[in-house]
Amino acid sequence: MENIKLTQYSHGSGCGCKIAPDVLEKILKNNVTGLTDPLLLVGNNTKDDAAVYDLGNGTALISTVDFFMPIVDDAFDFGRIASANAISDVYAMGGKPLMATAVLGWPIDKLPVELAQKVIEGAKTICNKAGIVLAGGHSIDSLEPMFGLSVNGIIPIKNLKKNSAAKAGDLIYITKKIGVGILATALKRGVLNDNHQKIFIDQLTQLNSVGEKIGSLPYVTAMTDITGFGLLGHLIEMAEGCGASAEIKYEDIPVIEGIQEYTAKMIVPDNVYRNWNSYKDKVKNIGAESFFTLCDPQTNGGLMITVSPEFKTEFEEFLKANSLAVFAKPIGKITQKADHVIELIA
Repeated sequence: MENIKLTQYSHGSGCGCKIAPDVLEKILKNNVTGLTDPLLLVGNNTKDDAAVYDLGNGTALISTVDFFMPIVDDAFDFGRIASANAISDVYAMGGKPLMATAVLGWPIDKLPVELAQKVIEGAKTICNKAGIVLAGGHSIDSLEPMFGLSVNGIIPIKNLKKNSAAKAGDLIYITKKIGVGILATALKRGVLNDNHQKIFIDQLTQLNSVGEKIGSLPYVTAMTDITGFGLLGHLIEMAEGCGASAEIKYEDIPVIEGIQEYTAKMIVPDNVYRNWNSYKDKVKNIGAESFFTLCDPQTNGGLMITVSPEFKTEFEEFLKANSLAVFAKPIGKITQKADHVIELIA
């Protein structure tokens, strides 16, 4: 089992498996009108991270599901990463996760069941870290390995952070460096160096648990997490959701150090191009390097947060107090609606 590399058994990896934004939009369009429920506070109409349902007592239930194919070769790490990524959707709403159930697809005729057991063990490790129970799940015999979680959480309704509630003038922050999709491609091609290997695994298994604390900050206007659509894709969702645009300064965006050694050799995910083709008409002033990094599909990426500008100092002190000092600087701001949704500025 030690010689089995899970990434060689799947055509995609991590959140790079996600269907491109424009294709997903077509899938979700149909002629069947679904039921409406006044207690459903967040559905799929705003492209948010999770569904949210009013429980009628000042709190709400958060419900989400996320799964993908292996982004690493090690089964235990795959379970950890997929679980941290799924739980992130609850944190991205400002909530507290309560429990999870597993979604497992496994090619029984190709891969040992003992490896699937390692995936579950990794998942339990992350669930333990998040303080929740892995309470059950569902499995199928599939052509390729895949794993993820369905996660339920809870939140005081007053703390709920949507991705569509930002306002012009709000400052934009993120809480993790970008570039893990590029590192995932380097791993799959067998050229990821040892230093980046550690950075890669550490970031992919880091919980976004600070999101629960951010939920209690009244001056935070909107929040999401950066995953398969890349930083640009998820910022476009935030800006369009509130009828606005955004400006970002590329040199202020934290990028994993040394990633240029891969992009210079065109070691980038296919979904970089699929992402760009989905939103290229909405972006102004993309550059040679920023094209690869800002379109890069992130797995368990950082939170993206908008903050009322008068609370800039207070929020940056909050980040420093929560071991996120390196991210205590805005990468841009929300602006009035313009011809382009996102503009990169010098």
